[in-house]
Amino acid sequence: MKLSTALVTCVIILSGLTASRATTLTVCTTCPATTIRAAIAQAAAGDTVLVRAGFYQEGNLVIDKPLTLRGIGYPVVDGQLTEETFTIAADDVTLEGFKIQNAGHNQLKDLAAIRVQRKKGYIIRNNLIINSFFGIYLEYSGQGLVIGNTISGQATNEMSAGNAIHAWYTKEVVIRDNLLQGHRDGIYLEFVTHSTIHDNRSTGNIRYGLHYMFSNDDAYFCNTFDHNGAGVAVMFSKRITMTDNVFEYNWGRAAYGLLLKEINDADILRNRFTHNTMGICLEGTTRIRYTDNTFSGNGWALQLSGGCDDNVFTRNNFLNNALDLVVNGRLNNNLFAHNYWREYSGYDLDRDGIGDVPYRPVKLFSHILTLAPEAIVLLRSLFTDLLNFSEKVNPLYTPNNILDNQPLMQLIPHD
Repeated sequence: MKLSTALVTCVIILSGLTASRATTLTVCTTCPATTIRAAIAQAAAGDTVLVRAGFYQEGNLVIDKPLTLRGIGYPVVDGQLTEETFTIAADDVTLEGFKIQNAGHNQLKDLAAIRVQRKKGYIIRNNLIINSFFGIYLEYSGQGLVIGNTISGQATNEMSAGNAIHAWYTKEVVIRDNLLQGHRDGIYLEFVTHSTIHDNRSTGNIRYGLHYMFSNDDAYFCNTFDHNGAGVAVMFSKRITMTDNVFEYNWGRAAYGLLLKEINDADILRNRFTHNTMGICLEGTTRIRYTDNTFSGNGWALQLSGGCDDNVFTRNNFLNNALDLVVNGRLNNNLFAHNYWREYSGYDLDRDGIGDVPYRPVKLFSHILTLAPEAIVLLRSLFTDLLNFSEKVNPLYTPNNILDNQPLMQLIPHD
């Protein structure tokens, strides 16, 4: 016991001595270190490098020891469109307060303004990244924080663009409070686990605001995805929690607020889907719970394609969508209950707040559109109203087992 106590005491003393030896190096035109590269080389593990405001034409800056690099007054680091700018090649690195521009662009290499390679404990905070191919690239990394960055690209097509934040084989990363725009995807996650994405705005990206591939046990919440090719795509993933997000103004021929493909065991709670070509497109989804979401002013609110089983839709608002529900196929074992449908015209004689007759959300015209998309020009015509009414009276072409047997009479308040 005495030996163990002595060892602990020695560790504490040595840790204190190491911390006390940590120093601060300053980079400026009149400082002993006039370049960021020179300061990194001179610094010891645990030191802080302060970079004063100025213009630094430097690239391939490799941080190969635990350091804090902090920009004062947003110094500009210009990569001259040749190579990557910063590479984090050590654990426990903090990089903050820089304006990083013109990182290399290359169609054969995934060059980035900031890359993390197989490291953990990193913090990338409050940087401005402009005109990069990839903004922040996390590769085989974990236990990191990406917070408060603004990443702006100039992408014009998918083939010549990278992603604002790209994570590959990464775990336990937190991405929050970032503004991401002008890239292929705002955030792209592939083989990412136990990570959270929250309070970001992803806007004006060519493909997706957020894109999951082969990623499990993650969550994204309180984000805004607007004016992208599509808001979010979650593909080939499990146990993704999606709560309190805003999906709006994602318009285009194949634009979705949310695209779900081959996912299962997820929760979609308290989201708002407004003015999207399609609110949610489901394909091959199983055991998903959709609760307390609002679909307003979309072209299609929901589209269910093949392989969608055991999903539950409850307490959702459907308001002023061109079509609330489109189903490709007649077989269905999904549950719709206690939703509010603006177009429901039933009655409530017992005044319990629940309609006394079921509501059929699938209209005949939606079936016609799947066969002849050009018929969309007839959407608001009297002819369409007559078709839908005749199908409602005597269903022949729409699935007769897709019903909300307990439609709500009043709008559900979603704060």
